[in-house]
Amino acid sequence: MNTLQKTLIALATGSLLSVSAQAAVSYAGQPYVGVKAGQFNLDVDGVDTDKPTAYGVYGGYNFDPNFGVEVEYMGSDDADATFKDAKGLVYDGDISAKTYGAYGTYRYYFPNTGGLYGKAKLGVAKTKVDIDAKSKLTNDTVEYASNSTSDTGIAGGIGLGFSASPNLSVEAEYDMMDSDADAKLWTIGAHLKF
Repeated sequence: MNTLQKTLIALATGSLLSVSAQAAVSYAGQPYVGVKAGQFNLDVDGVDTDKPTAYGVYGGYNFDPNFGVEVEYMGSDDADATFKDAKGLVYDGDISAKTYGAYGTYRYYFPNTGGLYGKAKLGVAKTKVDIDAKSKLTNDTVEYASNSTSDTGIAGGIGLGFSASPNLSVEAEYDMMDSDADAKLWTIGAHLKF
């Protein structure tokens, strides 16, 4: 993580804690847990890949109706991947991804909409991408290749949500993770508030 990323994270965290501490005086706070599913869009150099299906869990705490914090884990199934090595061998295999994130969140409730809100989040995420593949050579032997990349960086997202009841909300999100795989994530999720 470079100095600019560390500085941005420190500023965002300090601002969030300052605003949250002031808001906590008049708001009791509200924890929540949920599940989400969607699709990863991975851009790995030299690899043609399908988009893996994503699934995961998340939880958070709202300090007031607008500001909060959130953590999440997202994983994926195996999707088809094809790439060439330096010798020109074509490898066919699978690609999968995992991401762990911690975010500050902001929700803006649209007036007169009955619970519709916009959501933004900014934080840090660790993204890991695994590729396992094999290539059949001309003499009927098989050569295997695997690659794994793991990177931690700034991550964020935007979304649209709806509070269906005081204890249940549904959200659709688009997230971006600053990683070697240039990971993007579309999800739909639901969470219960306590």
